[in-house]
Amino acid sequence: MEKIVSESNLPLFEALASNVRIKIIELLGQQPMIMKDLASALGLSNSIITMHVKKLERADLVRTEMIPGKGASQKLCTLVAERIELVFPSKGLIPRNFHVSNIPIGHFTDFEVKPTCGLASKYKIIGGGFDDPRYFLDTERVDAKILWFSQGYVTYKIANYLLPDEEPEELEISMELASEAPLSNEHWPSDISFAFNGVDIGKWTSPGDFGGTRGKHTPEWWDINMNQYGLLVHIRINEDGTFIEGTKVSDYTIRDVHIRKLQWDFTLSVKEDAKNLGGLTIYGTGFGNYYQDIVFKLTYISGAAKSFSTRPEALELS
Repeated sequence: MEKIVSESNLPLFEALASNVRIKIIELLGQQPMIMKDLASALGLSNSIITMHVKKLERADLVRTEMIPGKGASQKLCTLVAERIELVFPSKGLIPRNFHVSNIPIGHFTDFEVKPTCGLASKYKIIGGGFDDPRYFLDTERVDAKILWFSQGYVTYKIANYLLPDEEPEELEISMELASEAPLSNEHWPSDISFAFNGVDIGKWTSPGDFGGTRGKHTPEWWDINMNQYGLLVHIRINEDGTFIEGTKVSDYTIRDVHIRKLQWDFTLSVKEDAKNLGGLTIYGTGFGNYYQDIVFKLTYISGAAKSFSTRPEALELS
């Protein structure tokens, strides 16, 4: 998480300026916790804990959700930030802004998959079984927090909120991925290809399908011998090309991928002619080691900032 030191990020700094909230972060860093368990661990009332958790939520540090409990629903708290990078103001620094979209794993708009395949929510297998591609059309597939297939593709559509006077600089796409092996296999390479707005921007080779150790957010009912977690993969498209985990994978720049389309398409696939035909698993919130879905972060400079940067006095600062 990157934050500029400015008044707009005061909720973050205020959230960290509390011994109680720091203790909450330390507890949630070990595992997600029910709200009442947090209160018990800290010796505070539910109402006080609720107030502190709300401040952490406003700072995008913690996420809460209602889950079934004995007799009534309970609020589960999860730490969603793993690190914060503070960017301090400096001479000639042009303010950057972001449009961020979080796309749930089950919200794909097109697919073609081959077994082994399947989907699951946080609470059950969707469709009642494995290895039947028809379950990818089940009405409950929008609740999927994990999906997997041995070959094929899934496509997502994303709204683009970029305005005409906003100049795009970089698109970052991040998601938790792994291969798909029977049960699990840490040495099961798979070539996973990515396409953005119909442009084949590059591929990444997953080293394996990780199991045996429960994922940080993987539910207890999920068989420990099955896929548990993946690796967090970052794709960055900017003026210099397309990069995956810092390595340049293609020359396609942000100008080449139709970034101003009102609706983006993003496809993840394991192609039939892949050298390593090892399948694909996508993890979302509620599974794996990273509490996130597929995140699209578009960095841009606003029209006002561009005008500021071209003023003579601004040029003298740089």
